[in-house]
Amino acid sequence: MSASHVAPLTALLLLSGCAVSIPIQPTPPQIERPIAPVETAGRAFAAACKDWDDWDKPAPPVRVHGNTYYVGTCGISAILVTDKSGHILIDGATEAGAEVIAGNIQRLGFNLSDVKYLLHSHEHLDHVGGIARLQHLTGAQLVASPAAATVFKTGTTDPADPQAGMHPPFRAARVDRIIRDGEMVRVGDTALFAIETPGHTPGALTWRWGSCDGGVCRQIVYADSLSAVSRDTFRFTDHPSLVAAFRGSFQRVASLECDILLTPHPSASDLLNRFAGRAPLSDPEVCRAYAKAQSDMLDQRLAKEAAAK
Repeated sequence: MSASHVAPLTALLLLSGCAVSIPIQPTPPQIERPIAPVETAGRAFAAACKDWDDWDKPAPPVRVHGNTYYVGTCGISAILVTDKSGHILIDGATEAGAEVIAGNIQRLGFNLSDVKYLLHSHEHLDHVGGIARLQHLTGAQLVASPAAATVFKTGTTDPADPQAGMHPPFRAARVDRIIRDGEMVRVGDTALFAIETPGHTPGALTWRWGSCDGGVCRQIVYADSLSAVSRDTFRFTDHPSLVAAFRGSFQRVASLECDILLTPHPSASDLLNRFAGRAPLSDPEVCRAYAKAQSDMLDQRLAKEAAAK
């Protein structure tokens, strides 16, 4: 209809007494924006954590992918996996780091009381020293491997641990469930699977799960430390069963379906550069590369011990 016809038509309608109903356009649906997306929060993490090996230095939380968030410190990882039925937290850093973790969970808008399970990587002070504090703050159940459960109950490193005596004791925590290789921890539609990866400690665990963001799904692996680190007097050459355990753990991690790798020490998986966008966050070869690098380090350590004889 041309503009010249609009005015006469309007006058005619008014004179006829007809009510004119003009439909109101509905408000366009609002797209929910993710909290702390890696594209922006990852860069904030990289900026805050230049000296990122500091165990207790606060770091901003980062949404890694889908329902998976980094909530740890600059130097020590803690991973929150969320579900509408509750959440799962892996690792608790030190007691000071536990406060950072709790604050980051709340900063993301989640309630601490909705954390249903606490899991662990390996049973050293820098990764589980804050578990008792987080257990108190959340009321969550602690799930532990058999060897790690003994350490949690005493707060003292296992004498069989290559690093026994290197760290002070930490506050003991209540173990609610023992988990073994291949078993699952589930909350709602979210399931995490335990993989025993002994070597760094007797009770070390790696975790794997799937996470989707819209139609993009990724397999995420929180691979435990596989580094052959020990006290000065310890010789891996004198412990062939431990070396064999390491070899088995390398193979298990290398064989996992794995798109996104996370590690208890973020530096071990180059997380700063990957969060900052300077390296790919998702890489189907990343777990194999990680296992190969750790295997090479063990070989170097064994060669050094042999040369020192």
